[in-house]
Amino acid sequence: MKAEEVREMENAELGHRLGELKLEQFRLRFRGSIMQLENPKLRREIRRDIARIKTILHERRSAAAAGDQR
Repeated sequence: MKAEEVREMENAELGHRLGELKLEQFRLRFRGSIMQLENPKLRREIRRDIARIKTILHERRSAAAAGDQR
C-alpha cells in the first residue's frame, strides 16, 4: 500500500484497515513461530503499512488540533 492510497482513505476506513493489518500481523507472527510462512517479506510489508497508516492518522490529528487552536 502506498502513502497516496492511504491519504485518499477516510479516517474510519483507516481505523478499520489498521485493525485488519494488526490482526494479520498477529497471524503471521504466530505462523512464523512454527515456521509455516510462504512469504517472509510479508511481515515487513505489513509492519510498514501499519506505520504508514499511523503516521497519516497522526498528521491529520495534529492538523486538526492546530486548526482548533487558531
